[in-house]
Amino acid sequence: MTILYIDADACPVKDEAYAVAARFGVPVKVVANAFLRVPPDPTIERVIVPGGLDVADDWIAERVAPGDVVVTADVPLADRCVKAGAVALAPTGKVFDAASIGMARAVRDLMSDLREAGAVTGGPRPFSPKDRSAFRAALDRELRRATR
Repeated sequence: MTILYIDADACPVKDEAYAVAARFGVPVKVVANAFLRVPPDPTIERVIVPGGLDVADDWIAERVAPGDVVVTADVPLADRCVKAGAVALAPTGKVFDAASIGMARAVRDLMSDLREAGAVTGGPRPFSPKDRSAFRAALDRELRRATR
């Protein structure tokens, strides 16, 4: 059975993820290191992990399985999930899969190096309604594939 995992601490598309998962009858695990409100729905489970670096990521990576879908903006977590056979989606709708995770990881590492060298001082562009729409479409597509 497909499970939707949400790396929830800074996820801007939780409500969209709940709605799409409900349409497919997919259980959702919302993982964070602090209390987050979730809808009163028996298919949505709030998982609160202890604080600390990568604790939520580790919890997800240790449980994710082939056919699962993970919502995260964290490229190293996406890489771990893809290696476990899952598909990862960024909140912008970008799909991380076996074909794309290598390039995503390389770009992330390059940008990190450039920031450390002082060459890049800005962050990502602001999250937009277009990103929200792209996410809904991508999650719908990936859950459709996973639940076939």
